[in-house]
Amino acid sequence: MNISNNLPKGKAGGYLALGITSIVWGTTWVASKIAVTDMPALQMASIRQFFGGICFVLFFLFYKKIGFPTRQQFGWLLMMSVLMFVMANGLSTWSLNYIPTGLSALIGALYPLSVVIIEMLFFKNRNLNVITFVGLLLGITGIGIVFYESAFQHHPDGFLFGVLLSVIAMLSWSVGTIFIVRNKLNMNPYNATGWQMLLGSVMLFIISQGFQPTIPFGEITRNSWLAITYLVLAGSLLAFIAFIYSMKKLPAALSSLYAYINPLVAMVTAALVLGEKLTMNILWGAIVTLVGVFLVNYSIKRSREKIIVEPEQ
Repeated sequence: MNISNNLPKGKAGGYLALGITSIVWGTTWVASKIAVTDMPALQMASIRQFFGGICFVLFFLFYKKIGFPTRQQFGWLLMMSVLMFVMANGLSTWSLNYIPTGLSALIGALYPLSVVIIEMLFFKNRNLNVITFVGLLLGITGIGIVFYESAFQHHPDGFLFGVLLSVIAMLSWSVGTIFIVRNKLNMNPYNATGWQMLLGSVMLFIISQGFQPTIPFGEITRNSWLAITYLVLAGSLLAFIAFIYSMKKLPAALSSLYAYINPLVAMVTAALVLGEKLTMNILWGAIVTLVGVFLVNYSIKRSREKIIVEPEQ
């Protein structure tokens, strides 16, 4: 069954798919927050990645008739699963135990800025044009506004630890993104994503035994299971289908707009559903940050003609 066939044809369908992608991937941050309220975060990430990954893997194995990865591909998938799903997704999910949902989503959206900085420091890429510089400046200014506003709010114990987890997750996604751009893998990207999620789920489960002892499946609450179901069906399947469809129907500049809408959706949804505080200063700081991220991403695409993918939450 091809869900994309049920969408309106042409650009109208593309815009609808873009809206679905933006809303679903924005609300997955809130779903993750709900899920980790009653269960260990790493265990939740492991379960979510296992079911999402197995859906992709089985689809490509039995429907597309694509065989198992080669030994070389498997080594690459293993490394990328550590960077993109154990570190990036696992730690960002863990950070939700300590920091507001919107803040974690906003930090995650900063990865194009860190990609530029990492490439300048370690890959001798000195192509820092005016647009990139302005984008970096706006991004740093905007996140500074958000942190300044947050400094005057009461935070639970572990707030700084949560920020650290979120920053490490963002940096890990940045490094993984650079590796993907510089080292092309001869493999369907969505099949590769499925294997990375599946491998990541196993590693996360093992790691969680040492950092966050797991709870029996029977003790996982109904709310957590509902949130995990939403994350798998909507976040990992529906949104991916909608995103692929939007890329086919819309120019790359439009189909990538979801990356700048997601954090705002996460902030507003968290305020409405979870009661997280959302002030005008935080909102304006987020907008300034995302404008900076947009300029940096635009500059990267313009100079390399390559698209940097958004981390899934």
